[in-house]
Amino acid sequence: MLRITLEQWRMFRAVVEHGGFNQAAQKIYKSQSSIHNSVGKIEAALGVKLFTIAGRKTVITEAGEMMLRRANYLLDEAAKIEAIGQTLSEGIESKLRIAVDEIFPQALLYKVLNNTSAMYPLLRIELYESILTGANELLENTSADIAISGFTGKTGFSEELCNIEFTAVAHPEHALHSIPRPITLEDLKSHRQIVLRDSASYNKQDGGWLGADQRWTVSHMRTSIDMISNGLGFAWLPSTAITSQLADNRLKPLNLSHNCKRSAMLHLLFKDSDRLGPAARTFIGELRYQVMQADLDC
Repeated sequence: MLRITLEQWRMFRAVVEHGGFNQAAQKIYKSQSSIHNSVGKIEAALGVKLFTIAGRKTVITEAGEMMLRRANYLLDEAAKIEAIGQTLSEGIESKLRIAVDEIFPQALLYKVLNNTSAMYPLLRIELYESILTGANELLENTSADIAISGFTGKTGFSEELCNIEFTAVAHPEHALHSIPRPITLEDLKSHRQIVLRDSASYNKQDGGWLGADQRWTVSHMRTSIDMISNGLGFAWLPSTAITSQLADNRLKPLNLSHNCKRSAMLHLLFKDSDRLGPAARTFIGELRYQVMQADLDC
């Protein structure tokens, strides 16, 4: 049987956190004598000295430091057990699966995920990064609960979420930039285009202009950006994904005669709102809010 209660460990930790018995008593609304008594019981039960008095200061001992590390783990685990019990009683889902097209701004996505996790710290989030119809396929085969896609869903809920702008770019030393007039689509056909492969397994779609005779097809947006930054081709890339590359002159917008800017609408998709738990609804609400704050021309 345990000789020390969780409450006694909490009082011990409070003394350390607040710098003394009197300060801890004021912060956790316990009497100073009860905190002294709890710490004394721990010391008596374990046969160690947790604190010494140096002048007017309460100083933790080396043994106290070791016990504090263990106590922190014990108290944190106890808090997790209580949180899990509350989660189960409230019907909060333990896992949330989200499929997101890679053109969606990463910084904004990270903020949404972090804010959702702050409200549901025990929620396990599984993120599927997809291209073109990949997110739709994951939603259709129930591998994802929520999707952000450039294509509307065949069934279920579909809402226009935001408009993503694309800029035609190449490395500053790419041959296309040496053309002394606005670049035409005919000019582009003579140069290598970097395109993204649809991540879906079936019913794949092509995206963007595919008129170049030379074409490299890659599976991830980051690969495309890296290749073009190294002078290996050109592409229309999401403007939000290449701000740093444009700023440090690794990429330069192409002087096209027309269509130098393009855009694509992203959609928020899910199958059945009644099947979404509190965490999923929080994610959706946070997503809408952050998109609105970012003013992505929705």
